[in-house]
Amino acid sequence: MNTSVFDHPWLGSLFSDAETVAIWAPERQLSHMLAFEAAWSRALGACGLFDATLAESAASAIEQATISPEALGAGTRADGVPVPALVNILKTIAPAEAVHKGATSQDVIDTALAMTLGETTGLFLARLDQLIATLTVLERRFGDNELTGRTRMQAAMPITVRDRVLSWRLPLDDHVARLQALRPRVEKVQIGGAAGDRSALGGKADAIVADVARALGLRSTEKAWHAMRDGIGEYASALSLISGTLGKMGQDIALMAQQGIDEIALSGGGGSSAMPHKNNPVLAELLVTLARFNAAQLSGMHQALIHEQERSGAAWSLEWMILPQMAMATGRGLGAAIDLCGKIERMGTG
Repeated sequence: MNTSVFDHPWLGSLFSDAETVAIWAPERQLSHMLAFEAAWSRALGACGLFDATLAESAASAIEQATISPEALGAGTRADGVPVPALVNILKTIAPAEAVHKGATSQDVIDTALAMTLGETTGLFLARLDQLIATLTVLERRFGDNELTGRTRMQAAMPITVRDRVLSWRLPLDDHVARLQALRPRVEKVQIGGAAGDRSALGGKADAIVADVARALGLRSTEKAWHAMRDGIGEYASALSLISGTLGKMGQDIALMAQQGIDEIALSGGGGSSAMPHKNNPVLAELLVTLARFNAAQLSGMHQALIHEQERSGAAWSLEWMILPQMAMATGRGLGAAIDLCGKIERMGTG
C-alpha cells in the first residue's frame, strides 16, 4: 500500500514532481553518503592520520561501490540509522582501517542532507526565475485590463490586472533572496565525531573539515551543528513561505474562474464525472492544498529544533519524516504554478 500522495500510483500523478523526486530519491541520498565517506578517507590520508596510499585505495573503492538502498534496511531497523550497515559493507570492499575512522552517523547523514538541499535550492531558484518571467509576460499582456478589487470577499474599488499579478510576483523576488541567503547556512559540511567535539581528529580537525567541505562543494564549519538545527528549520520556513505565495495565487485564480465572475479564462481545466459542463481549476486548487500542507508540516519541523544535549535521535528522525515531504510539495507547487500561468488565456476586461 502506498500511504503518501507523492508516490501513490494515481494520486502521485497529481502531487508528484519528477525532478524533486529524483533529488530526494534514496539512491541519490546514498550517493551523497558515499561521496562523504570517500572524501573523508582522502582527507584523513592527506592530513596524515593514516597512510595516504591506503586512504586513496579506500576512497576509490568507495566511489566505485554499487550498493542497493535496500541493503541498508535491516541495519537501519536495528540501529536507527543506515550508516553502521553502510560502513560494514564498505569495510568488505575497501581497507577497513581507512573507512569512516573518527566520523559518526550524523556526520554522514547531515552532510548528505546538505548536498541534497543544495540541489533542491538550485532547482527551486530556476523555477522561481521561470515563474517570475511567466508572470511578467502576463502583466505585459493583460496588465491594463480592469478587475473588480475585492476586500474581505466583497467588491471594493476597480483595480487593474497588474495590481493583482504584482501581489503574486513580488513575493517571489523575496523568496529568491531568502533561498540564496540560506545557502551558506544549510549547505555546510557536518563533522563532529562521537560527541560533536571532533576530539578524534586532534589538531588536524580544522584541516580535515576544510578538505572534506572543499571536496563536496560545501561550506566549512567551526563546530558541528548536530544539535543546532536552526538552519534546517529556517529552510523549512522558506519552503512554507514559497508554498504560501503560490497558494495565494491559486486561491485568487480559483475565485476569478468562478462562473458568474469569469475574470479569467483557463485552457485545459479538469472535468467532472457528473457535470460535463464544468471546467474545474484543478491546478489552482492544488496550489492551495500544497500551501496548507506545508503550513501544517512547518510546526513539526520547528518541534525538531529541540535536541537534547549533543544529539537527539527523536528530533533528528522527525526531520526525516517531514522535510522531504515539504520539499516535494514545494517542488510540485512551483511546477504547477508555471503550468497554470501557461494556461491563462484572458484576465480581466479590456
